[in-house]
Amino acid sequence: MKVEQISVFLENKSGRLAEVTETLAAAGINLRALSLADTADFGILRLIVRDTEKAKSVLKEGGFTVGKTEVLAVEVPDRPGGMAGILAALGEKDINVEYMYAFVQKSGEHAVIIFRFDDLDGAIDALKEKGVKILTGDEVCAL
Repeated sequence: MKVEQISVFLENKSGRLAEVTETLAAAGINLRALSLADTADFGILRLIVRDTEKAKSVLKEGGFTVGKTEVLAVEVPDRPGGMAGILAALGEKDINVEYMYAFVQKSGEHAVIIFRFDDLDGAIDALKEKGVKILTGDEVCAL
């Protein structure tokens, strides 16, 4: 149910993002979802890929600083209020969203949002209690 995400720490300078994508492409690794957050000096690239261990390995070999974290991929109704319902369920249990980013799905009936919570297991319980679908890593990579 939890999805493995890799985080790549990058200097905020021209060409660094291209180096990451070229490294992954050369290893045959396809990106399924990504987010980039930056400051004046560095950025954090968060990636969902099918083979996180291989991605971590090739990036480390390429000289990048890489970490791995667990996140949730949540199916959200693609309609007004869909996200509000998800956040309300989490708010009832006092669970904080650390960050989130969207994953595009073909169907148009649902959006998929990648969440990092301060209490991942509590978030799983709160969302299951409300009947929210939480995707596995394999399901995310198959979309």
